[in-house]
Amino acid sequence: MTHTISALVKNSPGVLHRMAAEFDKYLINIKSISAGETENPNISRMVIRAEASSEEIEKITEDMTGMDFVIQIDDMERKEFVDRELVLIKVARNKDNITQLMQIFEVFRAGVVGMGQLTITVELSGDRERVEGLIQMLEPFGIKGMCRTGMIALKRGDEQDRP
Repeated sequence: MTHTISALVKNSPGVLHRMAAEFDKYLINIKSISAGETENPNISRMVIRAEASSEEIEKITEDMTGMDFVIQIDDMERKEFVDRELVLIKVARNKDNITQLMQIFEVFRAGVVGMGQLTITVELSGDRERVEGLIQMLEPFGIKGMCRTGMIALKRGDEQDRP
């Protein structure tokens, strides 16, 4: 099962490495990991997506809670959070397919950020399903390059994220 873990941590060197090492300890592959400062420059939020059993995630989050740099950690259920991912996709273009590509970009509200003689590059921000949908639509045209940020997420609702 895919789990989304949100962790508020002290913004200091080595934190990302130590958090990732915890997954290595349990031989769990991280599907995506994103980290960045919050509204407080001394605190970072890490969002980690991993495929593991609930028991494994419970053990990992319990271990992480005991780390001196961890402020708060949550294993969030899909309905509990809003998520986004950014993707840049470079796709093959020619005079015969440019109109079709532009229609696809419009449907997905993807923005053109670069154009060469043989390729066109677009960006899209959205949830994982929307990003995956655009990728599937562009595959038949020939994806020449792609870069994804990984998921970022915040809990839904009005409550404050940290204690």
